[in-house]
Amino acid sequence: MAPHSTTDHDGDDPMQDAEAIQVDENISPIKAEGTVVKDELEHIFDDDDGDDLMTDEPNAYKSSIGKIGSASAISDILSADPSDPEVMLQFYSRLFPWRQLFRWLNHAELPSTDFANREFAFTLHNDAYLRYQCYPTFETLRRDVLKLKPSRFEIGPVYSARPRDRKQVPKGSFKPLEKELVFDIDLTDYDEIRTCCSKTKICIKCWQFVTMAIKVVDVALRDDFGFEHIMWVYSGRRGAHAWVCDKKARKLDDAKRRAIATYLEVIRGGSQSGKKVNLDRPLHPHIRRSFEILQEDFKHNILENQNPFKSEKQAERLFQLLPDRQLNDALREKWESTIDRPSADKWRDIDDMAKAGASKTIIPKILLEHKQDIVLEYTYPRLDAEVSKHLNHLLKSPFVVHPGTGKVCVPIDTSKVDDFDPDNVPTVMQLLKEIDQWKDVKKEDDDGSGNTSRISDIDKTSLKPYYELFTKFVKRLLDAERPVLVKTESLDY
Repeated sequence: MAPHSTTDHDGDDPMQDAEAIQVDENISPIKAEGTVVKDELEHIFDDDDGDDLMTDEPNAYKSSIGKIGSASAISDILSADPSDPEVMLQFYSRLFPWRQLFRWLNHAELPSTDFANREFAFTLHNDAYLRYQCYPTFETLRRDVLKLKPSRFEIGPVYSARPRDRKQVPKGSFKPLEKELVFDIDLTDYDEIRTCCSKTKICIKCWQFVTMAIKVVDVALRDDFGFEHIMWVYSGRRGAHAWVCDKKARKLDDAKRRAIATYLEVIRGGSQSGKKVNLDRPLHPHIRRSFEILQEDFKHNILENQNPFKSEKQAERLFQLLPDRQLNDALREKWESTIDRPSADKWRDIDDMAKAGASKTIIPKILLEHKQDIVLEYTYPRLDAEVSKHLNHLLKSPFVVHPGTGKVCVPIDTSKVDDFDPDNVPTVMQLLKEIDQWKDVKKEDDDGSGNTSRISDIDKTSLKPYYELFTKFVKRLLDAERPVLVKTESLDY
């Protein structure tokens, strides 16, 4: 992967550097008339040093973005496309968790260079891509997002200087200092073994590949590397991203990131033929633990739900992974007489035929090892390792809307990872409809004065549990980041 690149396997093209983009004047989101030239795109996000408000109140922007708070504004766009700029305006102004995003990336309540020197990149609706944007507070970030109404935005590293000032600093001194360690799981990498769907299509059956990957990677990062603050986020279509936010993870250089990615790599080889898992014995503790996690999932998620060896062609793939020709010939003969024999039965046939003496050359220990390799080949995580290896890689922000599906990129509760269903993730249009249909129930304060408590838009929608999950994660991270104050007692001599 080239430096300063982004990877998104959800159907979007690789992004361009802001300095190379060409913008069509007829589709500019910035001006109703005229042309947006390159210099304007480079400097359109110039800071307003006086805009350091720390309010989370969207009404502060009414004068510049119109009637974002009115119910009629939502009603007017409920039939629009999910990626329509006006839909994005409503979402970013009413539902995006700006304050929590700031706290997450800033690692403190008060603004710091952890946020101010962080790179943001925007995908605009005319396909322009703006990089090296930066902001002192979440208010300045939100102001420009509401102005541009991007279809989404990415988060990059914290640099040694403000990304927007990179051309003004001495040559060689502008460099990335830290970023979360990230991982990307995408179902297109499973197309050769998933039988229910392919390409951009997914269902709950093939989503189990992502579930299994989360289980294995999460426990490895915690138990083998000691990381604690790991947030998994649904990509919006057919995958998941992991953000490892521990301070020691953020400080890792590229070499250490490559080492961790390599440690987690088991599936090797790009062609559809050939054995992709060839492990040394005895198994490494991480591999042995992964096998123990995955072997039950193999029975249900693979043998039953995917049924990967059902057809004659699929069975031939299984024979490529078994070590003994005599055993394969005996199995082939048996399966030819029982058309459409389920994969679970065929998997049991392997041991039954071996024990019955179908081969004079089979070694039980070798057969067992090959079967373990097969289990891992069909269940072990298939990570896009390049995403994890580079400090300056950008990754889609949590809570943005996927432009193709309209779904929000929500956090995944790993304590209930088996219950997560991408079909149940709310879409932006669903959320706006929930706000539009909300029945305002006023509650009196405890003092009986008649004052009413304001109900936030998030509380009116099915986005609320995901927001609460994110808020709890951020709180735990900030608690860990706070310096420990050691109380010392004076000693009398």
